[in-house]
Amino acid sequence: MRRTLIAGGLALLLLGTACGESRRSDPPAAAGSPTASRQDPGQVERTLASLRKVDDLPMYEMTYDGDYDPTAGLAGSTPPSPFGCSLFAALGDRERPMFARNFDWEPNPALVLRTDPPDGYASISLVDISYLGVAADPTGDRRLLDAPLLPFDGMNERGLAVGLAADDGARAEPVPGLPKVGSVRILRLVLDSAATVDEAVAVFKRYNLDFDGGPPLHYLLADATGASAVVEFVDGEMTVDRRSGPWQALTNVPAVGVPDRELRQDRRYGVLAKELDRTGGVVDAAGALRLLNAVRQSHTRWSVTYGLRSGEVRVVTAGGGARDYRLPMS
Repeated sequence: MRRTLIAGGLALLLLGTACGESRRSDPPAAAGSPTASRQDPGQVERTLASLRKVDDLPMYEMTYDGDYDPTAGLAGSTPPSPFGCSLFAALGDRERPMFARNFDWEPNPALVLRTDPPDGYASISLVDISYLGVAADPTGDRRLLDAPLLPFDGMNERGLAVGLAADDGARAEPVPGLPKVGSVRILRLVLDSAATVDEAVAVFKRYNLDFDGGPPLHYLLADATGASAVVEFVDGEMTVDRRSGPWQALTNVPAVGVPDRELRQDRRYGVLAKELDRTGGVVDAAGALRLLNAVRQSHTRWSVTYGLRSGEVRVVTAGGGARDYRLPMS
């Protein structure tokens, strides 16, 4: 929440070497029309001034100063979503639970986004900013103020992490009376308001997911207590598969109700399962990145690890550049 990030300066510490923060005497030139921002002009200026390029992917980072409406434009269409991702939660060490994922998609610019809404949890998330209509050089583009709406993975200050992957067999039938939310936007609602896997599942249950405009998705959730779950849509209904061992993994094949032997026939899932079995679901960040590298594809854009108790985050891009962050945990 706000006390952990903005008060008294940025308590969210960038551990790697960072460029000096740019200062502007005038507000950045406006470009685009954000819908989510609930910021005053000073907060807008500070948010856009915090943007800096950190990798030639290109990858940027930005700290969002002020509030946003995570439900803005819920009736709108969902942007196309990513394909080919690999995710796992390694939970065998209760003191060092780990969440990790490869994001496999087109060569678009990315953003490491730090948010701390006044009525929600602080978080770090990764955003493919092409879905905002932003170009490779987004400097001064006000559409970045909508970046909180499109996290493709992330972790909040309570140690709750979530990521998505395409699942072509998924189908979500609407439940009468529930509001509709985009299949990527749901991650923002989870990160802002859920501290545990159970609370995250409850957030999913409050909405009808909209898969229009992109492939249907399924999701992996994990938290600092060592709980994890896959949320998937089977025959139109939301189904939750909670972990029964020291790890849980997800690729692009249906996972709920599928025998383990069949799941392992998927090459990437099989590689993850074999190594996580060998280690008993115990891996550190370096080991998690080695495992992600073993299942990377030619279109892997970034690999990221989230320490669910330590708050440590490491992002490695397609070009091999690495950035380390720490999210203060509450």
